Amino acid sequence: MICFDEKLQRIGPAEQNRRNGLTLAPPHSRVNGWSLPLHSFQVVTLGLYAYLAIVGFGIYIPLLPHRWKYAAYAVIGLLFVHHLINHLVAATIDPADRNVLAKKNYRKPMPVFDRSKCKHVIENQHCYLCDAEVGPKVKHCSTCNKCIAGFDHHCNWLNNCVGSKNYWFFFNAVASSVLGLFLLILVILYVFIQYFVSPAELRTSPQFESIVPLT
Repeated sequence: MICFDEKLQRIGPAEQNRRNGLTLAPPHSRVNGWSLPLHSFQVVTLGLYAYLAIVGFGIYIPLLPHRWKYAAYAVIGLLFVHHLINHLVAATIDPADRNVLAKKNYRKPMPVFDRSKCKHVIENQHCYLCDAEVGPKVKHCSTCNKCIAGFDHHCNWLNNCVGSKNYWFFFNAVASSVLGLFLLILVILYVFIQYFVSPAELRTSPQFESIVPLT
């Protein structure tokens, strides 16, 4: 069964192609989360991470009492580093199915799928777009335009698919970000409350010793 040929590799108006039973696909498959164009959510994620790291470690944690400060640096710092490593790895891994990856040429454009000839992209564990035999848990991602091993979902925050190859990196990135944000929020709440209850507790750092209190 042939579901595409050279004449289907044309570019036309989306509405016209829908009426003809053609589903438009990106001209090339994406390699990983760093393939252009970057998603806006990905840029927001990296910007927010940088902002929280600067504000947290540069402003709020230094205001903690001496007995808590270094523990906060160690624990929250470890979580931030752990998140960053796992986030970058999850975005960098190519989650394509191994049979697809073995014959994949990312420089070649992908064909356009013709639904008038085939109902599904994958039938009997064969992908007609990737032209490869795939596993039972594989799904062809329309955004990345390739078959993903153990497909879970396409994550806009990573700008990459989450599959069996990078699932645990994704899970560790999410878990460490939630725990790190929770601890950082606790630090900010403590600083906020102490500012009204006992401001002197926030001035235990040596740099405050040279400050003359207002009379």
